[in-house]
Amino acid sequence: MSAIAYEPVQESIYRPVLCRLESVVELTPVQKHFRLVRLDGGPFIHHPGQFVQVSAFGVGEAPISVASSPTRPWHLDLGIRKVGAVTRAVHELVAGDEIGIRGPFGVGFDVDAMRGKDVVLIAGGCGLAPMRALVQYCEDRREEFGRVTLLFGAKTPQDLLYRDEFFRSARAGTLDCRCTVDRVPDGEAWEGSVGLITELVAPLPMVPGRTVAVMVGPPEMYRPVIAALRAKGLDAANIQLSLERNMKCGIGKCGHCIIEHLYCCLDGPVFRLSEIFDVPGAL
Repeated sequence: MSAIAYEPVQESIYRPVLCRLESVVELTPVQKHFRLVRLDGGPFIHHPGQFVQVSAFGVGEAPISVASSPTRPWHLDLGIRKVGAVTRAVHELVAGDEIGIRGPFGVGFDVDAMRGKDVVLIAGGCGLAPMRALVQYCEDRREEFGRVTLLFGAKTPQDLLYRDEFFRSARAGTLDCRCTVDRVPDGEAWEGSVGLITELVAPLPMVPGRTVAVMVGPPEMYRPVIAALRAKGLDAANIQLSLERNMKCGIGKCGHCIIEHLYCCLDGPVFRLSEIFDVPGAL
């Protein structure tokens, strides 16, 4: 689609932009991938790591991290897990249906700090959806970064989001890709690693002064991964992580996401470790 046909307007963060679902793909029994296009034909403008408010008409809205890169602006991808009333309603939609999008909101990944350096991307569980946006960004601007490594894990092989897509990128040579699972259910075929994601960090070669690590995943993953990265010599300023917890309104009014003096929806959800290391409850 040509950008010439689109005339940008100043958009209000309070008014949803109408979008059509171009495709809906089931990733797991509780996780679906949604691709959206704007009804007005315009581009999506955001930074990797930001989130949007998704409106299920007649039900409500929920904050969802963007799963596609701004380098691919003519669609917006969302990986949505079915956990509440809004996400259940969205999971019932099919290609061709319409939803609303507000935003983007929050502070995304600091990609400027990664340029010219090796990048280690570490994701677990649902964190693979927002991490996908950064993976795509690094792929599309590959010449701006050194070695790009993706370490990802999940509870079981069935829970590994975007696994085939990531390994296609690895075969194409745009990134080094390694994954693990916590366990393999009886009868399920799996030839990969079994164990904690920290076991993937330990053997990874890193040059501390020229490496930036980024983490997105469940809270229980962060402390052991941080310890493993610090053991490799990484400074706290070179470790970025997303704290996507209890966000609701997206504009710092409801108080659901407050951690001490920080609002995850405004000050984050992405922080440097040096910003939150001494904040009680952050990790």
